[in-house]
Amino acid sequence: MKRILMNKNKEVLTAEYDPATSVFSRIYEVTDINYAPYILKSFYMEDDINDTPFRKNLSDWFKGRGIPSWRDKLDLLLHRLNIIAPYELLDKAFGLSLSDQYWLKPYDSDVSYDDINFFDNDFDYAEFMEASLSVNSKTITRETSLKTPNNTTDGMLKKAWIIENGIRYLLKGGYKNETLQPFNEALASEICKRLGFNHVEYTIATYKDIVVSKCPCFITKDTELITCYQIKNDMKKHDSLEDYEEYIKKLEDNGIENAREKMENMYILDFLIMNEDRHLNNFGIIRDVNTLKWLDVAPIFDNGQSLNIEYYDEDEVHISGSGRLFYEVKPFDEIIKVVKNPKRIEISKLDGIVEWFDDLLHQYQHLTGYSDKRIYRLCVLLNRQINKLKEFILKNE
Repeated sequence: MKRILMNKNKEVLTAEYDPATSVFSRIYEVTDINYAPYILKSFYMEDDINDTPFRKNLSDWFKGRGIPSWRDKLDLLLHRLNIIAPYELLDKAFGLSLSDQYWLKPYDSDVSYDDINFFDNDFDYAEFMEASLSVNSKTITRETSLKTPNNTTDGMLKKAWIIENGIRYLLKGGYKNETLQPFNEALASEICKRLGFNHVEYTIATYKDIVVSKCPCFITKDTELITCYQIKNDMKKHDSLEDYEEYIKKLEDNGIENAREKMENMYILDFLIMNEDRHLNNFGIIRDVNTLKWLDVAPIFDNGQSLNIEYYDEDEVHISGSGRLFYEVKPFDEIIKVVKNPKRIEISKLDGIVEWFDDLLHQYQHLTGYSDKRIYRLCVLLNRQINKLKEFILKNE
């Protein structure tokens, strides 16, 4: 099937697309490579638009828009959606997302972006939300339930986009039988709010007695998220610290103000909550899709894989645990050293946050079943990280 890859109302390229496999078998014309997904630009060769790496990465990029194979309880979700594989969903709603403005337009069709995008147009989310988050759910029966931005959500956690008062919110559950992730998201938001870090605001919500996190979409119909993974694709690989410095320079060269401080803020948060999963696809930049101008570092988001209480031991209080600096796993005590001017951190603003977290965990204890001992250990671990950050600030005054 002949399709046109669009970026909002801009034609990017025309290609032969197989919806059964989500593969682009032939590219007929590249109209404007500048408006293509950022990751594709480094593979583009004007003299050979069917060069295998470019065409393959186009297919890989589009498949990557779908629900990943490692989504928690994916088999159950597919059964409830009555489909065989996640990529089948990509052809249900033109491949549209709430993270960017790319979509596949059928050739010779007069369908318009304004008529179909999920920023302006409502979508039927109730059945998909139930299929994704509910313990018990029937098979989806309405075809409209498969025409949603839920077809293009990344990550391992069960999740669903919903609409409330015209605002698009993402609900995320815990992983398997663990329910801590939503609380970690809420804690991260509270820390960022107190320290003045730009962030996505997460709150706690419940869906059929299941605890979930809830956050608004931080992309608009005029912007897109470009992840670090895409940006780093056209950078030479050295080691994580060198690449971190090169990444900051690239941000600065593209006009992003205070890029270093904003990146440091993310790692300060990761240190405080011991976030183990700061991979290259959950931070990046926001770009204007109309002008292609880099606007800012993306607000801090996706902080759920944190506060592993296995790192807390009453007899070994110096256990630090490990997170990620770019692609490299490093102890948190090493990662925090990227902060050049620690004394700028107003650590006193975190006074009382351990008690705030303790109250939050106890508030939902009837749903999570957390023991008082577990809540105590989580709060002790958070308090320990705050004290370690205080020590780091004092050592660097």
